[in-house]
Amino acid sequence: MIEFSGQLFYTVIMNTESVVEFLGNVPLLQRLPSSSLKRIAEVVVFKRYERGDYVVRKNQDVDGVYFLLEGQAQVLRSAGEEDSQQFLLKRFDFFGPGIFGDVYSADVVAVSELTCLLFMSDHRALLETKSVSDSDNQPCLVEHILYLEPLDLNVFRGFTPPNAPTYGKVYGGQLVGQALAAASKTVENMKIVHNLHSYFLLVGEINIPIIFEVIRLRDGNNFATRRVDARQKGKTIFILFASFQRKQQGFIHQESIMPHTPAPEMLLPREEMLERRITDPLLPRDYRNKVAIEINASFPIDIRFCEPNYSTEQTKSPPRLKYWFRAKGKLSDADQALHRCVVAYASDLIFASISLNPHRREGMSVAALSLDHSMWFHRPLRADDWLLFVIVSPIASESRGFATGKMFNRKGELVVSLTQEAVLREAVTIKPSFGAKL
Repeated sequence: MIEFSGQLFYTVIMNTESVVEFLGNVPLLQRLPSSSLKRIAEVVVFKRYERGDYVVRKNQDVDGVYFLLEGQAQVLRSAGEEDSQQFLLKRFDFFGPGIFGDVYSADVVAVSELTCLLFMSDHRALLETKSVSDSDNQPCLVEHILYLEPLDLNVFRGFTPPNAPTYGKVYGGQLVGQALAAASKTVENMKIVHNLHSYFLLVGEINIPIIFEVIRLRDGNNFATRRVDARQKGKTIFILFASFQRKQQGFIHQESIMPHTPAPEMLLPREEMLERRITDPLLPRDYRNKVAIEINASFPIDIRFCEPNYSTEQTKSPPRLKYWFRAKGKLSDADQALHRCVVAYASDLIFASISLNPHRREGMSVAALSLDHSMWFHRPLRADDWLLFVIVSPIASESRGFATGKMFNRKGELVVSLTQEAVLREAVTIKPSFGAKL
C-alpha cells in the first residue's frame, strides 16, 4: 500500500479542478456547494492499494470517509449472507463510519488495484449543510407551514412553502395540520380539539394553493363540531371532521404504560443517523446513494429513533416502531390549538407505512398511500417538547395496512391516541399526478 498526500498527488496525477469535478459526482457530496467541494479537495489524502489489501478492518477506529477514485473494493459481510452487487464498490462510491459508533462496520478489501481519496474525520464539518430551522433560536419552520391566509369568515388559503417537506405531492400531515388550523380559527378559544377524523381523497399539488372551507356543524355549550373541505382546482382533495371541547373536570385513569426507551438526549437526531447510514458499507449501495441525495431536504421535526438498525425499504422488519419527536425551534405561542396542530402535522411523517415492513424484499418497490387518519387528544401537550410515538401495525389484509399509535410525554402520560389505514401496493414507477389516489 502506498500513501500520498493530497497536494503531492495533485502535481503527479490530477490538478485541483479535476479533483473537484470528481467529488461533484460522488452522491454524498452532490448536496454541497462548489465552495465546499473546493475545500474538501484541498484536504483529501490519496491512498493506493494492491489487489487483496484491506482498505479498512471491521471495528477499526474511523479515520474518515473513503471515496473510490479508480478500481473496485468488496464489502465483506457475515458468513451465510448472499453476495450482492450492492456491496461491490466502484468509482464514485464511498463508505465511512457505521451506524453504531466511530468504527468501521465491516472489512473492505480491494479486488483490483485501487485508488481512494480519504477525507479525514477532522474535517467532517465541511460535509454539513445545516438549515437555519435546525436552531432552537430560529422560528419553527412547521409554524410557517401551518400559516393560513384568511379569505372569508370560514374560508382560508394554505400554501406549500419551498422549504417544506414534500414527496412529489402535498405531504399528508400538512393537509391534516392546515385543515385543523382552519377549523380551530372558527371555534371560540376556550374550546380545544379533542378528536379528529380525516380522509385523503386526491393527490395534492405542491405548486397550487389549497383552499380550506370550514362548515360549522355544531356550536354547543361544551362541544363544537367542524368539517373542513380542502380543495384544489375546484376538486375536494381532503376532508377533516374535528370535535372541540371546553375544558371540564371528570374521571381519570390510564391503563397504557409507556415502554422503557433511552432518553431522547441519548439518541442521535434523525439527520445524524441518516449521515451514518449513508456511509455505512453494510447498507446497500443504491440505498445509501438515494439517502445521500434526499437528506438535504428541510425537515421541521426533530426525530430520534429508539432502536437504530440496518433495515431499509428492501429488507424485512417487524411492523412496529418507536421514536421521540418534537418541533424544531420554539413555538411562538403556548396556546394548545397551535401545539395540537403541530402534533397533527408530525403524526403522518412515519405511521401506517410500517405495515409494509414484513413484506419488503430486495428488488421489490412498495408504497403505502394513506386513506384515513384519526387522532384523540387526551391531555394538554407541548409540541416543542419531547413526545414518544409508539406505533404498531396489528394487521395488513386485502391490500390495506392498519396502524395504531400512542404518544406519551416524558412523564409517561398518554397524551394522544391515533389510528391510520393505508393502501399497500407494489410499485413500478410512481409518478404523482393530480387525480384520484386509487
